[in-house]
Amino acid sequence: MKINRPGQPEDLPDAGVLWARWAAFAAATWNAEEEKERFRSGYWLGGTHGDSGLHYDDGACSRWTLVRADGDRAVLSGQDDSSKVGRYEPPIDLLAGAPGWVHGELRHDLLEQGRIECVYWFEDGSWQRAPYPDDLHDDGLDCGIGHLTSRDHAVDEICALFEFDGDCEGAVEACEQFLEHAERGTVTAEVVRSFADEVFRIQTEYELLWPAAPIVRSESDLAAMTALVRRS
Repeated sequence: MKINRPGQPEDLPDAGVLWARWAAFAAATWNAEEEKERFRSGYWLGGTHGDSGLHYDDGACSRWTLVRADGDRAVLSGQDDSSKVGRYEPPIDLLAGAPGWVHGELRHDLLEQGRIECVYWFEDGSWQRAPYPDDLHDDGLDCGIGHLTSRDHAVDEICALFEFDGDCEGAVEACEQFLEHAERGTVTAEVVRSFADEVFRIQTEYELLWPAAPIVRSESDLAAMTALVRRS
C-alpha cells in the first residue's frame, strides 16, 4: 500500500488496528531499562506528562503519538523531517475543522513550538485532517509512520528492527503471527512467550547480536510485554 504525499485520511487503517500494531511494536521491543529513561526512543506506551498514548521516536528525525479518546475516537499527531508543513507560508492551521474534543487530546505546547506538524483525528469510523494547500508536497505521514499502515509493512519493519533477513528461517512467520494476534485482540501470555522464544532462537542460530549473546526474556519481561499489548 502506497502512502500519499501529503498523506490522505484513507491512507490510515482503522484506529483500533493502528493502535494494535503500534502496541505490538512496543511489546516486541520492550526493554526494562528503557522504561526508566526520561528521554526515550523507539516505541512505548505512556509519556513523561502522564498521558496514556502510544509513542514512536526514531531518535533522529521522526516523533509521533497516538492517543485514544472516548467513543472509539483517536488522535494521531507528530512530526517528521520530511514534512513541509512547518516551512509553509502562510502557516497551516492543523486544527481547522477539528471537533472540540480533538483539542483536549493534543499537547498544545508542542503545537505552538512547531514540534507537531501533522494531526489526524478518528471519529465515526474514519480519519480526518485539516485541509491542506494544493501545493503542499509532504506532511511527513509516509516517512513517519508509513510502516504501520499495512500488515506487510509492519512485518518488514519488525524484521528489520531485529535484523532478520530473508535467510532467517521462521522470522517473517513469527512476526506476522504476532501482529495478527495483536490486531485480532487474541494475544495471550503463551503467544508472547512463543514469539519471544522464536526471536531468541533466530538471534542465536544466526548470531545476529554477536559478540554480545542474545538474552532469554525473563518472566517479568514476558509479563510486561503481555500487559502492554493486551491493553490495545
